[in-house]
Amino acid sequence: MAIFFMASASNAFKTRDFHPQNTKCTNCHISEKVTKENANKLVANQEGLCGDCHANALKVSHPSGFTPNRSLPGSYPVDWKGDLTCSTCHQVHGSEHGLLRGNRSGRDFCLACHEESFFIKMADRGASIHLTGHLAAGSVGKSLELDPFSMQCLSCHAENGQGPLSTVDSRGIVRHGSGSGNHPIGMRYGESMGKGLYRKATDLPPGILLPEGKVGCISCHVGYSKIHGALVASNDRSSLCMECHDI
Repeated sequence: MAIFFMASASNAFKTRDFHPQNTKCTNCHISEKVTKENANKLVANQEGLCGDCHANALKVSHPSGFTPNRSLPGSYPVDWKGDLTCSTCHQVHGSEHGLLRGNRSGRDFCLACHEESFFIKMADRGASIHLTGHLAAGSVGKSLELDPFSMQCLSCHAENGQGPLSTVDSRGIVRHGSGSGNHPIGMRYGESMGKGLYRKATDLPPGILLPEGKVGCISCHVGYSKIHGALVASNDRSSLCMECHDI
């Protein structure tokens, strides 16, 4: 069940007929005449600009839009505010597949900025995020009505996968091999909400994601975190459950 996202989804990073070379400079840049000196002054933050077309990629990605607590290699530049942004890793006006800076990929790309020890501390030693800076948001086949993010999680956590076993039964109930709480995935939240005892989707915290309007693995788990499998909120006294359930 190999459903991995390789830098990826060919549709998300098609450059020749898609990227900024076919748009006005002023869609992103403050100046109508872009120079080396003013090129990094934009009309909005990069996450907002890139998110206009890559909204799914930004939902479950390497964090950006913050000032790193250490210096990065010169080949991975921060912006004029000192923030790590989308263009720290991506050459926005490039033409290479994925627009990645430099000639590294996968694990080697991550190690350009991170120490090996950063990944060794993770439960899966970083295997899940060495693959790409973004979890799959497209080009993944559907099964059991699960969203593509959950399918990618199960590519490691289902039978024959490399991670701790989790199974999904015919009703869509995830049974974690760790013994932690079981929960259905694959159902449309709006339909469940209409039956009562659920909070409105618009009232849910921003960390609870509903891909394709469905409850999935990333509704409860942080999709991209140094703590693999981290919950989007504390579940002390079932508080995470109460974020959605109004009982």
